[in-house]
Amino acid sequence: MNAMYFLTACLLAVTSSCNKNAAKTADETPTYLVPPEKLAAIQADDVTIQVDPSFAYYQNRSVESIAEEIQLAGFKAVHYFVVNENQVNGALIDAFHERGMRVWLLTLGNGTYSTADYPAGWEQWKMGLSKRENGVDGFTFLSPFNSDFVSWKKERLVKLMTDYPFDGLELAESYFPEWDAIAKGTYGDVGPNAKQAFKAEYGLELPDFSDPAAANYYTKKPEIYQQWIAFRVEAVNRFLNELINGSGGIREARPDALIATWSLAIDAGPQSVEKLKEDQGLDAAAMVSLVRPDVHYFQTHWPDWVKPETQLPPDYMRYYQPFVDQLKQVHPHVPIGIQADIGSAKNMVKSAYWVKQFDKAAAQYGYTTWTSYEYHLGGYIFTEKPQPMKAIRSGTHSVTVSFNKRIDEKSAKEKSNYQFFVRGNPVSIDLADIQVDGNRITLGADSWPSEAFEIGFSRIQDTPDLWFHKGFPANTVSENSRITVNIL
Repeated sequence: MNAMYFLTACLLAVTSSCNKNAAKTADETPTYLVPPEKLAAIQADDVTIQVDPSFAYYQNRSVESIAEEIQLAGFKAVHYFVVNENQVNGALIDAFHERGMRVWLLTLGNGTYSTADYPAGWEQWKMGLSKRENGVDGFTFLSPFNSDFVSWKKERLVKLMTDYPFDGLELAESYFPEWDAIAKGTYGDVGPNAKQAFKAEYGLELPDFSDPAAANYYTKKPEIYQQWIAFRVEAVNRFLNELINGSGGIREARPDALIATWSLAIDAGPQSVEKLKEDQGLDAAAMVSLVRPDVHYFQTHWPDWVKPETQLPPDYMRYYQPFVDQLKQVHPHVPIGIQADIGSAKNMVKSAYWVKQFDKAAAQYGYTTWTSYEYHLGGYIFTEKPQPMKAIRSGTHSVTVSFNKRIDEKSAKEKSNYQFFVRGNPVSIDLADIQVDGNRITLGADSWPSEAFEIGFSRIQDTPDLWFHKGFPANTVSENSRITVNIL
C-alpha cells in the first residue's frame, strides 16, 4: 500500500483514528453483528431472483400464477425491482408471501429512468457531468450532495416500506458515473451541488475533469484529487446512511426490515478495487462500516455482464475475490451476496445450464446468497420447452395444471391437444371449458375419473410475443408429455 493510498483510506475511515495497526482482520471482534433472526433469513434465501412486473410477460395474468411460476423455478425469495414508485403491485407481494417467499424492495439509489412525477424544481438535483448533458440517454443521475433530493428520496422510500409489506430494502447503483468516465466525458458529479459541498468540506475548488490543458486539471493537482476521491466515497456512503439510519429513515420506520447495501465488482485487473473507488466512489468496506447492513451484494459491473456466455464463465466471481477480501478484512461475519445479469441484452443471454453452474460457483466461493436480473430474461425462457410441473383437482369439475413457464392461450385452448389415461389406458373425457392463466391451464369437465389419472399434452406452445427479446421461435411441449392427477 503506497503512502497516498493509505492517506485516502484514512480519510474514508468512519472511526476516530486511522493507523496502520487499525485495520481489522478476520480474527478480531467484528465491528457489528447481524441480528441472528435476520442472518437466518439471509442464509435461508440462498437462491433468489429479481422480478420487474412491468414487463409484458407478467401482464394480463394473475399474481398467483406469477408467484407460482417463480417458485416452481426454484427461487426462494424475490427482489421486486420498482422502476416506478407509483406503480407497485401489492397483490403480487401478497402472492409471494402466501408461498412463504420473502420480497425485497429493490430500487435505484441516486438515479432514475423517469422524472415524470418529480416535484417542481427537481432539476436542481441533477448531477453535472464533465462534458455530456445528464439525462440525454434516458437515465438521469441525481446528486447525493443535494439535501432536498436526499430528504425527498428518504420520504419516498419510507412511504413504500410502510405502504407495502416488503421484507427488506436494497438500493442498487448508488454511485457516481462512471467506469472510465473521464475519457467518455460522463464523469460526475462536477455540478454546483458537488462544487459547493467540496468547498464547504475542504475549502478547495473542484479540479477540472474536461480540459487537459487547464491549470487545475485533476492530474496536475494530485493531492486535491486524492481528497476528491475520498470525498466521493464518503458522499455515497453518507447518502445511503441517511436514507437507512438517518432521522425518519428506513430503520426508524421499519426496524423489522432487512437491509442490503450494494456496490459494484469488476474483473479489470489487479487494480480493480482501487479503480472502482476512484471512478465511481465505491468502497464496500467503508459502506458497510457506516450503514451496517444485514447483507452486502456485489453487483456485476456492465463491462463483465455484457459478455456472452462463451466469454463469461459461470464462476467468474472468482475474479471478484479482491473485492470480497477488502470487505471481509474489516467485516468478516457480514454475509455477502452476488448479483448477475442473465439477459439485459439479447447477445449475452445466459442459459439454464449457465445459471445452474453459477449457483454452484457462488456457494463454492463463499457467497451466502445470489440473485440475477431478471427472471424472464434468462435463456431458459427462450429455449426450454413448456413442461407440466404439477396438477391438482381444483374442485369437483376442474383440474389445474401448472407449467414451468407462461403458456400460449391459443394452443392451450385446443381440446385435441389433451389426452387422458387411467392406469396407462386412454380414456375419453369431454372437456367443457379451458382457461389459461399465465403458466396455468385449468381444464373443466362434467366428470373426471374417480381414481388417479394422467393428462397427456401435445402442440402446446409458449409465448414469444410476450418476450422482451424478439426473434426467438416458439417452443412446443414434448410429445407424450404427461402428468399425474391424484385423487381429490
